[in-house]
Formats: sequence, structure tokens, C-alpha cells
Amino acid sequence: MKKITFIFILFLASGFAFGQFSIGPKIGFNTSKLTTDLDQIESDASSNFNFGVFVRLGSKIYLQPEINWLTSGGVYKKPQIGDVKPIKQEVEMKSIEIPVIVGWRIINLGVGNIRVLAGPSATIVTNSTVSTSDPDNFINPIKESDIEDMLWGFNIGAGADILMFTLDIRYQMGLNEVIQEVEGFSFNSKNNMFAVSLGWKIL
Repeated sequence: MKKITFIFILFLASGFAFGQFSIGPKIGFNTSKLTTDLDQIESDASSNFNFGVFVRLGSKIYLQPEINWLTSGGVYKKPQIGDVKPIKQEVEMKSIEIPVIVGWRIINLGVGNIRVLAGPSATIVTNSTVSTSDPDNFINPIKESDIEDMLWGFNIGAGADILMFTLDIRYQMGLNEVIQEVEGFSFNSKNNMFAVSLGWKIL
């Protein structure tokens, strides 16, 4: 946490150096899906809220680092095959996400603008849980220890500014595996996420 605070202070210092500077809170909604390479296992999406703080540096082309607190995950399902019980496990990850977004204002509307954006993100998983609603009838091969605690992603999307409000729509592609292996099988699960957020530029 001390490292994150130090990084955010550096962002603030850079903002004043750039001249064009704004900062504010943001809140949003995200839906995520955990993919897997195993054909027998399906995955359902999970929906959650997120909140954070952003700093925007620059004008037409800008840099926007953020710190976000969010919950993501998904549900893995596999039907019963022969005498092997089915799988139905929900994975939930509470995380601190640090994206660094580069944006370009492509349309100026006077009181607002429309933007395109892209950039990488690092996500630190602070807590993860794996649960099943009916453990007597479902097997539970995935354990909390199988989940990676550092995830990388890449964001693409678009946004709009109206007065002091800023709206972002993003799709985040997972770059590394959330779960690499389960009981000797290559799980190769990645976290892909769609997010909508509304921010308020207080400066």
C-alpha cells in the first residue's frame, strides 16, 4: 500500500508539471468473465461495482493514471460425465487495479468532447475466494491457492466529457493467466472485463 501511495503522489507531481491537470473520484459497473482452454468447462460472467480515483494530465492527448478498487470473477461449470460429479464453482477476486490510460480527444463539442483511449493495467489481487452453493452434489477442484495474485491487462475503449463529468466505456483483455493449472490440468484461465465508469473532475 505504501508503494501505491508513493506512485499516486508521483502522478500528482507530474500533473502540476504538465499544466493541464484534473483529478477526481470515479464509480462504475463492471462485468467480467473467466475464460478457460478446457472444452468441457463453461464460464458465466460475474457483475460488480468499482470505485477509484483518477488523474488526467494533458489536453487533446492526455495521460490518465488511476487507482481502482474492484471485485471481479466468474462461475465455472461442467456437467456430470459418467460417475464424475459436475463442477459449479464461483471465483471472486477483490483487487486494486492501476491502469495507465492514454487518450485522444477526437471531437470537441464546446461544453464537452468525445475521446478514444487505450492503455495497460496492473491488478493486485488482495483477496480471492472459491465457493460452491451445493458442495454435496458438486466437486470442487479449484482452490484459492490456484489463483494468481498479480494480473496484467490491456484496455481499449471510448469516453465522453460533459462539463465536470467524465464517462468511460472500456474492454479489458487479460494478458496473463488467473489460474494456470488445476490438479495437473492446464486451465489457462484469463480474466476479460467490460467496465463503465462515471467520474467527477473536482479540479
